[in-house]
Amino acid sequence: MDFLYNNLIYFIPVMGIIGILFMLGKSAWVTKQETGDANMTELSGYIADGAMAFLKAEWKILSYFVVVAALLLAYSGTTVENSSPVIAISFITGAFLSAFAGFIGMRIATKANVRTTQAARTSLAKALNVSFTGGTVMGLGVAGLAIIGLGSLFIVFYTMYVKNVTGANINGEAMAKALEVLAGFSLGAESIALFARVGGGIYTKAADVGADLVGKVEAGIPEDDVRNPATIADNVGDNVGDVAGMGADLFGSYVATMLATMVLGREIVSHDNFGGIAPVLLPMVIAGLGLIFSIIASYFVKIKNETDSVQNALNIGNWMSIILTAIATYFLVQWMLPADDLHMVRDEGATGILKDGASHFTRSGVYGAILVGLVVGTLMSMITEYYTAMGKRPVLGIIRQSSTGHATNIIGGLAVGMESTVAPILVLAAGIYGSYYCAGLYGVSIAAAGMMATTAMQLSIDAFGPIADNAGGIAEMSRLPEEVRHRTDNLDAVGNTTAATGKGFAIASAALTSLALFAAFVGVAGIEHIDIYKAPVLAGLFVGGMIPFIFSALAISAVGRAAMAMVEEVRRQFRDIPGIMEYKAKPEYEKCVAISTKASIREMVAPGLIALITPIIVGFIFGPEVLGGLLAGVTVSGVLMGIFQSNAGGAWDNAKKSFEKGVEINGEMHYKKSDPHKASVTGDTVGDPFKDTSGPSMNILIKLMSIVSLVIAPHLNANKVPKAAASIDNPVKKEIVMQVKSVQVMKTDKKG
Repeated sequence: MDFLYNNLIYFIPVMGIIGILFMLGKSAWVTKQETGDANMTELSGYIADGAMAFLKAEWKILSYFVVVAALLLAYSGTTVENSSPVIAISFITGAFLSAFAGFIGMRIATKANVRTTQAARTSLAKALNVSFTGGTVMGLGVAGLAIIGLGSLFIVFYTMYVKNVTGANINGEAMAKALEVLAGFSLGAESIALFARVGGGIYTKAADVGADLVGKVEAGIPEDDVRNPATIADNVGDNVGDVAGMGADLFGSYVATMLATMVLGREIVSHDNFGGIAPVLLPMVIAGLGLIFSIIASYFVKIKNETDSVQNALNIGNWMSIILTAIATYFLVQWMLPADDLHMVRDEGATGILKDGASHFTRSGVYGAILVGLVVGTLMSMITEYYTAMGKRPVLGIIRQSSTGHATNIIGGLAVGMESTVAPILVLAAGIYGSYYCAGLYGVSIAAAGMMATTAMQLSIDAFGPIADNAGGIAEMSRLPEEVRHRTDNLDAVGNTTAATGKGFAIASAALTSLALFAAFVGVAGIEHIDIYKAPVLAGLFVGGMIPFIFSALAISAVGRAAMAMVEEVRRQFRDIPGIMEYKAKPEYEKCVAISTKASIREMVAPGLIALITPIIVGFIFGPEVLGGLLAGVTVSGVLMGIFQSNAGGAWDNAKKSFEKGVEINGEMHYKKSDPHKASVTGDTVGDPFKDTSGPSMNILIKLMSIVSLVIAPHLNANKVPKAAASIDNPVKKEIVMQVKSVQVMKTDKKG
C-alpha cells in the first residue's frame, strides 16, 4: 500500500497511455475494414483531402499565434514570483496536443466514413460497429492525450517547484507556482479549441447552407447528391467542424476542469497519505478511471438485428460508463481523502481561512459533489435530447408551423430555443447549489470533474454522428441501393440527436468549469469579494453580458458571407458546366472546398481575439475586481446563448429530416419537395450557424476568458511581491508585504 501512496502520481499518465494503446488497436481494426468500390473510395478520398487541406491552412495560421503568445507568456513569467518562463513550454504543449487530438479524430473519421457505408451494404449491426469504433478512436485519443499531457507536466512542475525545494508549503506559494505554470497547458488547449471550433463551424456551415439553398431548394435534388458542387465541401465540413472542432473543444474542457479543481485543491488542508496533495491529485485520478471505464463500456454498444434501436445501444454504453464511475469514485474518495474534516485556506495577504459555512467539509461531501456532477451531466443530455429529437413535442411543433410558411417555421424554432434554456439553467443552478453545499467551492469544481470523467464515452458517441452522416453522403453520392441508404439514414438520425446532446453536455461542463475557474481566479488574484454596488464592477458585468452577443454576431455573419460566395459558385457551375444535372459532367468540387477553407481561416481571427484580449485589457486597466464582474457577465450570458442556439438549431435540423420519412400535418401527409418541407429547409439553414458555429463556441468562449484571467491573475494580485524580493526569508519581501497591508488598511479606514 505504501508503494501506491508514494507513486500514485505516476500512475496518472499510465492510465492515459492505456487509453492510447486501446485507441491504436481500434484504429487499426477500422483501417482493416473494406472500403467498397472504386467510386466510393474516390469520393472518400476527396473528403479526406479537403479535410487535410483545411487543417494545414489552419495550422499554418495558428502556428504564428502560438509562437507569439508563447514569447509573451515567457516574458510575463519573469515579472512575478508565482510564475515562470516555463509557462511558455506548458502553453505550446497544450496547443500541440489539442490540435493533435483533433487531427486524430478527423483522420479516423475520414477513414471510417466509407467503411461504414460499405458495412451498411451488409447489415445495420456491422455499420454501427464500424462507425462507433471510429468514434471511440476519437474519444480515447482526446482523453488519453489530455491525461498524459496534464499528468506528466504536473509531475515535472511539482518536482521542480515543490518537491525539490526545501521548506516548500503544499498549500502555499510553491504549489501555487507549479499550478500557475501548469495553467499554460490549459490556455494553449483552449486557444486552439476556440479557433478550431469557430473555423470548423464556419467551414461546415458555409458549405451546408450553399448546398441546401441551391441544391435542394433551387435545383430540387436530394441532399448529398453527387451533382451538387458543394456536397464534398459539406461532407468535409462535418469532419473539420463536428470531429476536429469538437475534439479540440472537449480536450480543452477536460483539461480546464481538472486544472480548476487542482487550483482549488491546493487551498485545502488535507492530512492524507499522499503528502497533503490528495485534493490536487483526485481530479486527475477520477479522469483516468473514467477513461478506463469508458473503454469497458464501449464493448457494450452493439445491436444484433435490423430492428434493434441504435439509440438504445449507445445509451447502454453511456449509462455503463456513468454507473461504473459513480461506484468507483466512492471507494477512491474514501481511500484518498482523510477521515477528518478538510478546510480551505487562502494565500498570505488574502482572506485567510474562508469564513463561509462551506469552508469545512468531509470526504463524503466530496463524493456527494461528484454524484451531483454526474447527475447534472446526465440530466442536461436528456433535456437536450427532448428538445431536439424527432417525435418529441418541440420538433413536432416546428413541423406543424412549417405548414403555414417559412416565417412561422423560423418563429417556432426561435421559441423552442428560448424555451429550452429554462430546464437546463434550473438543473445547473441546482447542481451549483448542491455541489457547493456538499464541499464548498471545491465541491463545485469536483462536480465538474465528475461530469467530465466519462468524456471518452461522451465524445465517442458524439464523433459517431458525423461519421454516420458522411457514410450516408457517400451512399447517396454513389447511388447505392435504397436499403443501404435506409441503414445509413438510421445511423444519421441517431447521430443528429447524439450531436445535439453532446453540445448540451459540453455547455453544462463549461458552466461548472467556468465557475470553478472563476473561484480559482478570485483566490489567485487576492480578491476578498466582488461588489456589484461599485459602478466599475457593474459596468464590467454588463460588458461581459454583451460579449457572447458580439461573438455570435461575428460568427454568424462570417457564415453568411462565406455562404453567399458558396451559393454564387454553385449557381455558376450549374449554369456554366453543361451536363451536370444529367450526370454527364463532374462538378468542380475543389473550388467549393477552397471557398470554405479561405473563408473559415480568414473569419475565425476576430472572434478568437475577442476572447483572448478582452480579459487582458479589462484586468490591467481596471483591476481584478472589475475583471471578476466581466467574467460573471460573460459566463451567465454565454451559457444561455449556447443552450438557446444549439437547441434551436438542432430542433430545426430534425424538423427538416422528419419530412424524409413523411409527416402528418392536419390530417395530410407531406414529404420532401413539398411546401412545408421547403419551409423546414429554410429553418434548418437559419439554424445551421446557430448549432454548429456560434452556439457550441460559447462554451469555449467562457472557458477561455476564465483561463486567460487565471493566467494573468498573479500579475493583478494586489499582494504580489516583485521577483527581486522573492525569497521567503528575504527581509525586503517582508517589508513590502507590511507596506502593502498598511496601504490596504489605510484605504479601508478612508472608505469607512
